[in-house]
Amino acid sequence: MSRSMRALVAVKAGEPTDVLRLESRPVPTPKAGQALIRVEATPVHASDLHVLRGRYGFSPEFPAVGGNMECVGRIEALGPDTRTRVVGERVVVAAIPAVPGPPVAGTWQEHLVADVRRLLPVPDHLSDSTACQLAVNPLTALLLVTRELDVQPGEWLLQTAAGSTVGRLVVQLSRHLGIRTINVVRRRGVVEEITALGGDEVICTEDEDLMQRVAEIGGPAGVRKALDCVAGPVGAQVSQALAPGGELVVYGALSTHRQTDPAALTIPLQARSVIYETKTVRGFWLNRWFGTASPEIALHALAKVRDLVADEVLSIPPGQPFPLERFAEAVGLAEAPAHGTKPLFVFGDGRAEDDGIPAQ
Repeated sequence: MSRSMRALVAVKAGEPTDVLRLESRPVPTPKAGQALIRVEATPVHASDLHVLRGRYGFSPEFPAVGGNMECVGRIEALGPDTRTRVVGERVVVAAIPAVPGPPVAGTWQEHLVADVRRLLPVPDHLSDSTACQLAVNPLTALLLVTRELDVQPGEWLLQTAAGSTVGRLVVQLSRHLGIRTINVVRRRGVVEEITALGGDEVICTEDEDLMQRVAEIGGPAGVRKALDCVAGPVGAQVSQALAPGGELVVYGALSTHRQTDPAALTIPLQARSVIYETKTVRGFWLNRWFGTASPEIALHALAKVRDLVADEVLSIPPGQPFPLERFAEAVGLAEAPAHGTKPLFVFGDGRAEDDGIPAQ
């Protein structure tokens, strides 16, 4: 008789609280090259919710298990002739769908099957809360700073939304690498936090002029490299503030998340600045990176992130645990303004400690 498990399933595209249902499903069986994972914790990202709304860069075939990013768990079984991993091993599953690429299993369920090439072993001393958040935001920060912009020690790096999860990780990583950061935030109350993390300069758009401050900080040489996850007029100002030949990598559009007007989903760049100052603006999306990187390169990058976290170079704040039954609360917290805490679905007793969810 087949075993059953609980899964949080979206029956169609729509508002998550309207379309999600807690269902009982058979535990899947791994095929060759796959492993069956008993999930212990998985985060609820805002991007997971945009996928369910049909407002992300890909759309699953509904009904679909939610969670399209990452989780931590233990290998419960291996597919035929699969020997690269070990039953009982604790692993992070990088469940980010590659674009282009085949679909992957959602993480908001008690068991899932995953390609063993997407599994990263993690030590037991890392809490479930930390481990289940390794594969998306820390990896994004690492790739943006070292691969996309190749920022060198001593260079200035300008970034918007410095108070976001990725923004804070960029600050920590840059401090470790000897990179100087100019960090843009919206609220004055965040300035001290970013400075304490190691941010060199902080610009608060609540009461400061972004372009004027960048000019003052950069001096005659200016600032040539920038990251933006806001888009809209803020992204345009960042582009304009860069020195000739500057590069802007856009990896998010926080200013547009609730927009439905196509005219609002833009970055209004100045043509003269782009043409005569030969600046470049390009995008970065982790899903497309997974679609182009080999499994070996992807696992190598994930291992580097794991080591940076294990060595306490990068710090991931503890999440707030929720059982699947309380998904409406978890969804609400994921998009609450300035919540600062990542909701996590946990399986088992759902206990939490001060430093996060203990390893099971």
